[in-house]
Amino acid sequence: MGTHNINFSEQFEFTGKVKTLSIVGIVIGIAAVLFGFLAGDKVMHERTFANLLLMAYYFACVCMSGTFFLAVQYVAQAGWSASILRVPQAMAKTLPIAAVILVVVISAGLYTHNLYHHWHADGLTDPKSANYDSIIAGKSVFLNVPFFLGRQVVFLGIYSIFSIMFVKFSYNEDLAGGLNSYRKSFKNACIFLVIYGFTTPIFAFDTVMSLEAHWFSTMFGWYNFAAMWVSSLATIAIILILLRRAGYMQWVNNSHLHNLGQFIFGFSIFWTYVWFAQFLLIYYANMPEETVYFYKRFEYYKFWFFLNLAMNFLAPVLLLMDRDNKRTDAKLLFVSIVVLLGHWVDYYQMIMPGAVEEGHNGFGIIEIGTAIGFVGLFTFTVLTSLSKKPLIAKNHPLLQESLHHQL
Repeated sequence: MGTHNINFSEQFEFTGKVKTLSIVGIVIGIAAVLFGFLAGDKVMHERTFANLLLMAYYFACVCMSGTFFLAVQYVAQAGWSASILRVPQAMAKTLPIAAVILVVVISAGLYTHNLYHHWHADGLTDPKSANYDSIIAGKSVFLNVPFFLGRQVVFLGIYSIFSIMFVKFSYNEDLAGGLNSYRKSFKNACIFLVIYGFTTPIFAFDTVMSLEAHWFSTMFGWYNFAAMWVSSLATIAIILILLRRAGYMQWVNNSHLHNLGQFIFGFSIFWTYVWFAQFLLIYYANMPEETVYFYKRFEYYKFWFFLNLAMNFLAPVLLLMDRDNKRTDAKLLFVSIVVLLGHWVDYYQMIMPGAVEEGHNGFGIIEIGTAIGFVGLFTFTVLTSLSKKPLIAKNHPLLQESLHHQL
């Protein structure tokens, strides 16, 4: 596509069926949550909170990784992605909303004792109590409500500030041109990547691993990082492909899709590497305090355990191994959807065993409805953000390289 044919003022119009469906999805999600809280007992309440945590965490992680995508492109001074940055920027701009929702869910779960009851229950740190737990008492300096919530607010707040900064610099670049905004983006991306690298494992330890506070794995943070990163890449690919099909962003070519397909392919293997390394070390050592994690998943979640591997390893590796599949929008779209669903399964079997009483897990209206609700919320917020500015960063210094990108 010649650059003379590109409309540098092209904007996405968020109207019609997509907007209606996103609102319907949100309503379905609210109804499912109300059903869980009003129609059930304590077990149903725990299950509802677990699903809220799952989807709020997933929502935040995808948006966080959108910011991470921007930072990586700036630090690498990558040219191929310059024409598609508005999509991860829309995801990054949505992060403050996702962060607030996650903090509210966690706070409500702690207040009602429906989440994190393994370490947040009466008497666990009191030596005189019948519920005293020496392991939890030893971790109480780190796992206490004020410090726990403080870390959540600080981490998510920092990520949100950088997200807004990257978006603002890009918009300023559209108005003023020159290299000033790009240089600011580069410098702040360097700072952000250092902070992100050190804090995301702790964020994963807090939000997910502490649901089973006796168990720990030093690889858990990177396992979660791989999951959130590949999910974000799949989301970017889906949005780009659907925008192209709707007649927008016609400058995006098969080479851009190829790059995204390579990333999804490569980081799906990386996710499997970290997952299997964690599993193998625990299996080989055979220590009771470690094997309890996988025992629960074999005993009560065996189907989800193996489905997780099939969707997040076998599907992307086998389907994206071929070069042509990475460059074909229909095939890349299918794999990206499978990966997104696969990492829902991944988070499901991470969170449910620690949040819901053994033997009371389930899959039904609450799980499906809550997921639909958050998909609707993500669609509504991200596409609303995307519609506010032109779909191309017209003054990005590497834009021409992206417009002529060929592999």
